[in-house]
Amino acid sequence: MIVGVVAESSIGEDRVALVPKIVAKLAKLGVDVLVENGAGVAAGYGDSAYEAEGARIAADRDDVCQNAEIILRVRAPSADPDGGREDLEKLRPGQVLVGHLDPLGGIDAVDALASTGATSFALELLPRITRAQSMDVLSSQATVSGYKAVIQAADLINRMYPLLMTAAGTIAPTRVLIVGAGVAGLQAIATARRLGAVVQAYDVRPAAREQVESLGARFAELELETADAEGAGGYAEALGDDFYHRQGELMAELVADSDVVITTAAVPGTRAPVLISADAVKGMQAGSVIVDLAAETGGNCELTRPGETIDVGGVTIVGAVHLASAVPRDASDMYAHNMGAFLENLITDGAVDINLDDEIIQGTLLTHEGKIVSERVRELIANSDRESE
Repeated sequence: MIVGVVAESSIGEDRVALVPKIVAKLAKLGVDVLVENGAGVAAGYGDSAYEAEGARIAADRDDVCQNAEIILRVRAPSADPDGGREDLEKLRPGQVLVGHLDPLGGIDAVDALASTGATSFALELLPRITRAQSMDVLSSQATVSGYKAVIQAADLINRMYPLLMTAAGTIAPTRVLIVGAGVAGLQAIATARRLGAVVQAYDVRPAAREQVESLGARFAELELETADAEGAGGYAEALGDDFYHRQGELMAELVADSDVVITTAAVPGTRAPVLISADAVKGMQAGSVIVDLAAETGGNCELTRPGETIDVGGVTIVGAVHLASAVPRDASDMYAHNMGAFLENLITDGAVDINLDDEIIQGTLLTHEGKIVSERVRELIANSDRESE
C-alpha cells in the first residue's frame, strides 16, 4: 500500500502533512511513502531528506494522487478555499483522505467531498479520550498558534514586554490579556509570562481558573452565569446573543486596561463569538495590539478582517489565519507525529481497517462510499435544514 503526501495548495500554508522521520515509522506498518516533489521544502524538508528515510519522490501531484491509496494533507480539499476544487477532482472512489477537512465549517464542501466516493477522516473530529491524545492535531497546532500570537504581538507593539529597571528609568511591563484558556490560550499565557509581561486571562469555563493561575497569570472574573459554558469533551458551548452582549460590555473594561489582547475563543461548528466591540477597541491606547486567533471563523473582535492586519485609531488588529503555518518546521513535526499515530491505529497488516467499533475510527470517519457518515456532521446538516425552513 502507498501513502501519498502532496504539497499544500492553500495560500500561505507552508506546513507539510508528513516529515521524513515519520517515514520509517510508517514502513513498519507495511506501507510505502510517495511524496510530491518539493512538498516539504517550505517547512524545511527537501526531497533528499525524505529519500534518506526510504520515501520515493513523485514527479508531480498527479503521480501521487493516481498511485496512493491514502492521501495525507494538512488542509484537505474541503478545508482549502484556494486549490480545493482542483484537488477534489483528483480523488477517486475508495481512496482514503486524512487531514483537516473543516467538517463543521462548510456543508457544501463536505457534500462535494462525499460525491467523489473517497473515504475521508477528519482529524478535527477526534474524540477527547486518552487514547487519542497522541493524534490530537487541534491541540498540537493550537500550541504553535498560541506561542506565535504572543511573538507576533511583541513585534508589533510599540513597547517591550518585561519590567526593566535601568539608569534611564523604570520601564513598566506590558499588560497582556488572553481571552480563552484552551490550548492556544494557555500556551499564549506561558509565552507572555516567559517574556516578562503581566498577564491576565478570561474564560467562560470556571474550571479554567486553576490552569490559568498555575501558569502565573491572574484569572479575570466577569459577573456572568457560566454554568452551561462547557459541553462534551471540554469544548465551549454557545451561550446565546444576550450572554455575549453582556460579556462584551464587561470585557471592554479589561480590554481598555491591556496593551496586548490575544483572543482564542471558538465554539466548534458556529461563528466565533464577538467579545470585543468596536467601542472597546476605541478604549485602547494607541500602539496597542489585538491578535485574533478566531479570525478564521469570523473573529472575536468586531473589527477583525480575516487574513488582514489593520490599524484602527492606532490599534493594530491582526486577523490571524493559518498562524501555525508561520512556524512551519515545528508545526509540521507535531502534525506529522499526530498523523503517524492516527495511521498506526488505522492500518492493520498493510491495509486500511475501517473498524467502526473503534471510537477513534468511528468518530473521525466523515465520508464513505459516497455518503456523509459522521453523525455529528449529519446532525449539524439536519439542524441547518430546520433553521432554513
